[in-house]
Amino acid sequence: MEYPSAEIGVFGGSGFYELLDNPIDIKVNTPFGAPSSHITIGDIGGRAVAFLPRHGRDHALPPHMINYRANLWAMKELGVTRIIGPNACGSLRHAIEPGHFVICDQFVDRTWGRKDTYFDGPVTTHVSSADPYCETMRKIAYDTAIRLGIPAHSCGTVVVIQGPRFSTRSESRWFASQGWEVINMTQYPECYLARELEICYCNVSLITDYDAGAEGIEPVTNEEVLRVVNENNDNVKRLLYEMIPALPAERACACASALEGASF
Repeated sequence: MEYPSAEIGVFGGSGFYELLDNPIDIKVNTPFGAPSSHITIGDIGGRAVAFLPRHGRDHALPPHMINYRANLWAMKELGVTRIIGPNACGSLRHAIEPGHFVICDQFVDRTWGRKDTYFDGPVTTHVSSADPYCETMRKIAYDTAIRLGIPAHSCGTVVVIQGPRFSTRSESRWFASQGWEVINMTQYPECYLARELEICYCNVSLITDYDAGAEGIEPVTNEEVLRVVNENNDNVKRLLYEMIPALPAERACACASALEGASF
């Protein structure tokens, strides 16, 4: 089936279910099942953009039940070569406050049982994830946030937990003791699957709360997360509407050739 094409993809996180004005709504079929919802395609600054809320439009999919392979494959089917992945995250550092953005450069995977590769054989393929996020996109995201007056951090490690439960205080203190900055439930395998498809990927972590291990901080609740998400959705959209037109037309990063030499 022939689909409308898009150049840039955006995954919406918790509380972020709409992005585009006057979009085309399409259903994409994949060999891995259905994506989280229909995909909408529209225009931002003259660039064709595909938007997909990763939890579904009514947030029916908890983090461990998202069909990440279908979501990424659907973007690839539409011709997407770059993806921006905003998501709600907790902070493991007092200096990284609710309402701040973190443009992560590393992840640590603490999930289990998720379908996290397209390469199940018979050809063995090992794709490097040493630097999992696109450096070109990260710099543009950070520079754009600063120009817009959005408090942002230029790098950080996100530890990805299985969910749907939040961390215990002991787990949270352990994560912080490792030097990690951000905690989330959806960054893995989303960002890595993009690399397997040679799609550039940029994470924008929207800090909604302090994680449970922070001294003197009350444990996170869903209500508090959604309150901060709703307050900051305008900033997420402002960032995307300024960042997307600034992305270069050509890709000179390593993401575009990630599969070279990866197969045995």
